[in-house]
Amino acid sequence: MSAYTTQQDAIALTDQELELARQIVTALNLEVQPEEIDPEAPLYGEGLGLDSIDMLEIALVVSRNYGFQLRSDDDNNAMIFRSLRSLNLHIQAHRTK
Repeated sequence: MSAYTTQQDAIALTDQELELARQIVTALNLEVQPEEIDPEAPLYGEGLGLDSIDMLEIALVVSRNYGFQLRSDDDNNAMIFRSLRSLNLHIQAHRTK
């Protein structure tokens, strides 16, 4: 599975997912356009190819922009960070900003 969409197989990002994708691309200085990210592609490892340091940076972005902290000892982290879409759903359920 590719982390990037093409015109013919594009999966539409919601406005919230696009906002989050923009924040991640900016914070991690990724060489991809936020609109090109497949919201169902894995964030970690394959897919976007992010590593544990990138995940920490994303956690800082979430804390700063959405008003709650993602914890490294959360048993649900594998599910939370599975994809852009799953991360966004978690953020929308817990955000205070």
